Amino acid sequence: MLILMKKSLALVQKALKGEVVMSGDLDKMASCIFDNKVPTNWEKVSFLSMKPLASWIQDCNARIKFLNDWYENGTPIVFWVSGFFFPQAFLTGTMQNHSRAQRIAIDKLSFQFNVEDHRKWTDVTEKPESGCLIYGMFLEGCKWDDETHNLGESDPKRLFVELPLLHLQPI
Repeated sequence: MLILMKKSLALVQKALKGEVVMSGDLDKMASCIFDNKVPTNWEKVSFLSMKPLASWIQDCNARIKFLNDWYENGTPIVFWVSGFFFPQAFLTGTMQNHSRAQRIAIDKLSFQFNVEDHRKWTDVTEKPESGCLIYGMFLEGCKWDDETHNLGESDPKRLFVELPLLHLQPI
């Protein structure tokens, strides 16, 4: 995706300067950028998103940073689940790690979801003994009530609310 973005942006810049012929595809791409839309050729190879281009770029940069930090510093303590291209594979991998460590058949396991509303993901300093901690999930049309530890009525004019830190514990 990043290679395609780099090449196609360079071509659009050259086409706008008149250094190369402005093809139909380059014209469509330039129009998408002008209209704050993710170019179609990028959408075909990127993560699913309905965001406009400016927000999409911020999201893309955050994903790259998350993955680079993981690569350079080792496995994170807390995972940004929204940053995964295919979060189902991450959840399956978490389950497989527990299955192997405990010598339990994976098809006998499921997740227990513990909402850690007493702390923020940025305050976590160590990994849980089993499972994983995730953040970056959102609720629509309701909110998490930290006092009752349950879902509650959404606040007026707030459609999306971030869910607190979750501990996914295989049981």
